[in-house]
Amino acid sequence: MIPLRDDVPSRTTPYVNYTLIALNVAFFALELGIGAGLEPFVFRAAVVPAAFSGPDHVFAANDLARSLLDGGLRSRLLVSMFLHGGWMHLIGNMMFLWIFGDNVEDRCGHFRYVVFYLACGTAATWGHIWSDPASRVPSLGASGAIAGVLGAYLLLYPHARVVTLLPLGFFSQIVQVPAVFFLGFWFLQQFFFGVAEFTADAGGGGVAWWAHIGGFVAGLALVKLLARPERPRPSDRDAWWSDRYPRRPVRGW
Repeated sequence: MIPLRDDVPSRTTPYVNYTLIALNVAFFALELGIGAGLEPFVFRAAVVPAAFSGPDHVFAANDLARSLLDGGLRSRLLVSMFLHGGWMHLIGNMMFLWIFGDNVEDRCGHFRYVVFYLACGTAATWGHIWSDPASRVPSLGASGAIAGVLGAYLLLYPHARVVTLLPLGFFSQIVQVPAVFFLGFWFLQQFFFGVAEFTADAGGGGVAWWAHIGGFVAGLALVKLLARPERPRPSDRDAWWSDRYPRRPVRGW
């Protein structure tokens, strides 16, 4: 299922969400411009779980590990959120962020949305490190932080509807599905593949399923602390007022 839009208009301009999308695109343009030096750059800028496992780890004596540790582990947690492994990786992530991020920013406010996004991305990274601490494969992408946005959206707007492109073999159909179904199915898919990864020799590559799971769970938890109470929309406010103060009939003389 490919989301196209939702039916919840944002009541504020999502400046932070626009900025996050622009930063992701700018970092990807930087990656494209590096050329032959891209692989060394990724190893020094992305998160490699083995480098976070401590100097006593089985692979920490390796020269590559020392070069990773010299790069500054804290900065990797931040920079890796804005790097992507290809055009489809970038476009898919930005589509989800564009559709769901504006509404979460609307409820959190601009500054708290920044805190929320970065905190979810950090939690997602640690979820990935926990799932495969010996991995030497660089992990990068905004999907962990965006998973947190999806978790927050599920909690804040469970009754929203998502306009979705549903591929059916050679044909496709556009349908509206409840957000709770779309995002719930998405999370169950991540969890299923994450558990399956533990029971199979995945080779340490592919999709960081536990980053998605960690980010989603962090989004569910953090949005309760950072989201503001929902303000009634104009239609809701009119209904609220009419329920409590019904119009009295005007009597003639």
